[in-house]
Amino acid sequence: MSSPEQAVRAARNGPPAALTVAVTGAAQGVGALLTRRLTAGEEVRRVLALDERAGDVEGAEWHTLDIRDPSVAERLRGDGDPVDVVVHLALDMGLESDPAARSAYNVRGTQTVLTAAAAAGVRRVVLCTSAMVYGAHPDNDLPLSEDAELRATEEATGVGDLLEIERLAKRAPRTHPGLNVTVVRPAILVGGVDTALTRYFESPRLLVVAGSRPRWQFCHVEDLASALEYAALEKVEGDLAVGCDGWLEQEEVEDLSGIRRMELPPAVALGAASRLHRLGLTPSPAGDLAYTMHPWVVGVGRLHEAGWRPQWRNEEVLAELLAEVAGRHTVAGRRLGRKDAATTLGAAGATVALVGTAALVRRARRARRR
Repeated sequence: MSSPEQAVRAARNGPPAALTVAVTGAAQGVGALLTRRLTAGEEVRRVLALDERAGDVEGAEWHTLDIRDPSVAERLRGDGDPVDVVVHLALDMGLESDPAARSAYNVRGTQTVLTAAAAAGVRRVVLCTSAMVYGAHPDNDLPLSEDAELRATEEATGVGDLLEIERLAKRAPRTHPGLNVTVVRPAILVGGVDTALTRYFESPRLLVVAGSRPRWQFCHVEDLASALEYAALEKVEGDLAVGCDGWLEQEEVEDLSGIRRMELPPAVALGAASRLHRLGLTPSPAGDLAYTMHPWVVGVGRLHEAGWRPQWRNEEVLAELLAEVAGRHTVAGRRLGRKDAATTLGAAGATVALVGTAALVRRARRARRR
């Protein structure tokens, strides 16, 4: 129970002032979900939505621009009504994007947002990377602490960009005193996203590297949006991991999905993945395989302590993922067209992926001869 003195002080100070929040990448995906949540809440007075095109969330102030444009600072400064918090979600993690252009956009965009936020007097920036930055290793703790060392390498799709964003986040408070930076790291993201890990479930067989022991933890985009809202509203401090509670064993994933496994020796699996990527036949480098071999499950202690809970369970997210990818056919990370799928999927048993791989290699050789 509060004392009379505390009650008088609270009455004098009044309720906390409503925040002004800016969201980059607000027109689609997680950015649109977060923008909708913020505009519907009572704790945010104003929402600035920044993207290269206007979205359809009513109640937000839309500004169309390239997030790498230094004029972002003017938008954040406003006309005497500066932004309190920026949530930066304008990232390109597309498998088909040119790697150099993707990195230039992601890193330069983050640098620009951090510099602009500091110049505009923003007090907090929320960045979103991935739990992949912890790395997938056989000796990882189950689950990993949010403060665990970031042991990922740059060999997996987009992870190099995410590690550089993490480095920028760590340096920013030293470079710009007074700027608070929070990083949110989701587990395998599901809900309208296309990644090497979601494509794993588009294959006719689930590739299992012999001797490995993967664990599967998912994060629905709706849970990520709610966690980002907690960070934006300053309800939680420190870097955050977000995902479903617990994890699924590989055997549970196979039982729930109804997709049988294809087990290959490490040298065969890694060698084939490396050759196909080097030939330009698949978008996924061999480094992506580590995340299907070793655990990288994260604990979500800080969010739990703040009162946040995931609304989705791993089993439910897996079911939604399987519904999303139904009818798609992928071999070694490469989506197959109808003709390729009919040829490749006509093979039986454990030879399916190998037949698909061989077909891709033969096609590349014929193209080279021509």
